[in-house]
Amino acid sequence: MYSQSATSDNGAADHVRVVDFRSDTISVPTPSMRHAMFTAVVGDDVYGEDPTVRKLEERSAALFGKEAALFVPSGTMANLLAMMVHCSRRGTEAIVGDIAHGFLYEQGGAAQIAGVLLNTIKNNPDGTFCLNELVRKFRGFDVHEPNTVLVMVENTHNMCGGKVIPLDWLEKLATICREKGAKVHMDGARVFNAAAYLDLPVSRIVRDVDSVCFCLSKGLACPVGSILLGTQEFIKEAHRLRKALGGGMRQVGFLAAAGLCALDEILPKLKDDHIRTRRIAEAIDQLRSPIFKVDLANLHTNILMVQIISKQIHSSDFSRRLATVAPGEIAAGVVDADGKGIAVKVSARDWTFARIVIYTNITDEEVELAIKKIRYVIAEYEKDL
Repeated sequence: MYSQSATSDNGAADHVRVVDFRSDTISVPTPSMRHAMFTAVVGDDVYGEDPTVRKLEERSAALFGKEAALFVPSGTMANLLAMMVHCSRRGTEAIVGDIAHGFLYEQGGAAQIAGVLLNTIKNNPDGTFCLNELVRKFRGFDVHEPNTVLVMVENTHNMCGGKVIPLDWLEKLATICREKGAKVHMDGARVFNAAAYLDLPVSRIVRDVDSVCFCLSKGLACPVGSILLGTQEFIKEAHRLRKALGGGMRQVGFLAAAGLCALDEILPKLKDDHIRTRRIAEAIDQLRSPIFKVDLANLHTNILMVQIISKQIHSSDFSRRLATVAPGEIAAGVVDADGKGIAVKVSARDWTFARIVIYTNITDEEVELAIKKIRYVIAEYEKDL
């Protein structure tokens, strides 16, 4: 029976040190971001009069090698807008990976709001899918079928463990889509992590796609926002539809200022997140546990999936145990420098794995504390089984 949980008004009891690995959405603005937000020059963005928003959009377009960009409240809205623009006729079809974020975690907005049918294709472990199967998936050659007009990819791929999509595969996919008359949209929520992993400009990563979005409020530590990019005509229509979805905001420059700061301050640090993620993965791998495994050889970025081999252990139970301080832990030395117990928060649902995500606010000290706690809990599970 565990006596101390990591819950209180401020997210942790006074006697517990919490290390939160649930998502990079947990990231918070840096002091320089907060200053930039406080001093931002703003205007009414619905009128197109916010200079800081315009600066962020122009800079993003230049970085990505696209004609234009649009600030939107969330990545979910960015993906929905892309579908609404590319699939402008209701009843058309988009092909998407079966474990893509846009299919699993965006509440079916394609059908619910846009009138677009999502046709899934099985994702490979590396985030790709079979291109031969993709060719067979295209429909619209018969009056009974919807027209397939869009293919969506995710880079990095969240549920595949932060995998970076191979550029040669992406190029082949784009060629197929051009031949079929379809567009390609990239859910690039963490595309800067892909660029950091490949050590290439982000413009090269997105070269072969018609539209792309990236998230400011994940690994870039901004409080709100995503950027959608594409051609001038694409963004013009997305801007119009953003208003219909309630995404037209006013003095958004306060938020855009954080985004501009992130492009300078956070982007150069993304590789540090990858290094810290690998440190945790190596620590787990070194245990040679028969129950908990990591795919160290295929770890790309800041997302680590800890596979749970035993059917007797549910990921939600493992997550709760990591977030709880048991009576014997303090005596066993599973504490921080101040003698506080350690609680580690990870993501878990009805999965066969727990997900760890590292972001810029996580320190080397917190990584070492988390490793200490994870080792202790894994040893505990191995003893009990």
